[in-house]
Amino acid sequence: MEHDSHESKPRPSGSFGGGSSGRHSVNFSRRLSFQSDYEKESEIVSEAGDIGDRALCSSLRSDGSNVRLSFDNSVENGDFFASLSSNLSHANRVRANASTAALHPLSTEAMVDSKENVQEEREKALTLPPFVDYVTCLVYLAVFGILGVLTRYLLRKLFGPGIAGVTSDHSPLYSDLPSNMVGSFLMGWWGVVFKGDISYVCTHLAIGLTTGYLGSLTTFSGWNQKMLDLSVNGQWVFSVVGILIGLFLAAYSIKFGVETAKCFKLLLEKLNRSGNCNTWRVDSWKRHLLVMVVLLLILALLLTVSGTQLKQDYNTNASGAQLWAACIVAAPGVWIRWFLARLNGRGLGKSGHFKWLPFGTLAANVSAASIMAAISTLRKAVHTKSWNIISSGIQFGFLGCLSTVSTFMAEYYAMEESTRSWRAYAYALTTIILSFVLGTLIYSVPVWIKGYK
Repeated sequence: MEHDSHESKPRPSGSFGGGSSGRHSVNFSRRLSFQSDYEKESEIVSEAGDIGDRALCSSLRSDGSNVRLSFDNSVENGDFFASLSSNLSHANRVRANASTAALHPLSTEAMVDSKENVQEEREKALTLPPFVDYVTCLVYLAVFGILGVLTRYLLRKLFGPGIAGVTSDHSPLYSDLPSNMVGSFLMGWWGVVFKGDISYVCTHLAIGLTTGYLGSLTTFSGWNQKMLDLSVNGQWVFSVVGILIGLFLAAYSIKFGVETAKCFKLLLEKLNRSGNCNTWRVDSWKRHLLVMVVLLLILALLLTVSGTQLKQDYNTNASGAQLWAACIVAAPGVWIRWFLARLNGRGLGKSGHFKWLPFGTLAANVSAASIMAAISTLRKAVHTKSWNIISSGIQFGFLGCLSTVSTFMAEYYAMEESTRSWRAYAYALTTIILSFVLGTLIYSVPVWIKGYK
């Protein structure tokens, strides 16, 4: 189109057939197309783990429609990056395709996606008012966040010195390694392969399981602090080995989770190929209210039990009191991480530089690691029972839920599977080095100077 318009104009003297102008316009169009694809891929990779509450606050959702995560057959075909693209929220998909359609008016992608949007509208489960939608997400996150804390505590006890003896606070196999591995493995199932199926039942359930449960089951700040404890005692080799082991095992856990989930999904499709499978969905106000009542009762029960047990164990069982204190402060940590996730996929500044970098997850992990280092420093200086219980509860509950390894690994894996795999290593090194250096300045240096034991 642009080439034809240039051909219709008078050719200036000295031009060689007038083709350079047309070629320039075609090359410019191709460059715009490449930039559009580049930006879309960067945004998809950055949002592989979580896009936070932006899905609920986006102006593209001014009609109040429910966000529905779709999932195509790309996972079964082995194309992980294509599955990430299909797992974008409805709002972001409309925005991305609108941009592509503006550059390519005759693009078939826009027409195909419009049919998909119509199908999504037909399958829309339930339209909730924005405020109700928001509160629902907070309730799901709170309930599943506390359950994630409890699971992390059980795994720590199961693999710790008291029972299995696999992990230890004085070795590279740190105490939260099993929970980080299990959470990363399950992220491959619930956060990648079956995320579309879960969100078809209820989008809030998908948020609760991935951001709430798996994000709280895993902890980056606890991992970073254990490595700082090793380094502050002069065990630098153990500290470096612990970082490498933690990254390696978590990365391969999510890969193993994706591959096993793909096989299981194929098996389910073969078994259900001959018949129709009716899935129960939260697609009415009655069902939504029923689920909300159950979740609110569970949340009230968890908080009541935590408060009661904290009071009982305060003078007799310090470890138990720390756990129940952690459960009480877990929900705010999950909420803040969910809020910060809105920064994922946006980049820096108005032009959106470094869109591929999940700044929300990065901010959550680095800030949680820094705060945990500061509290650990105070624990060296203050030796009271009350402070030990409160600080341990904040570290294990609030900061453990504010930071996450499962989302971190989902983003790492997405970058590794994209066309620019170097981003995965740059993102991992940025997160780990920044957290460890800040932790050293906040925790290790004061311990060395003051001579704390």
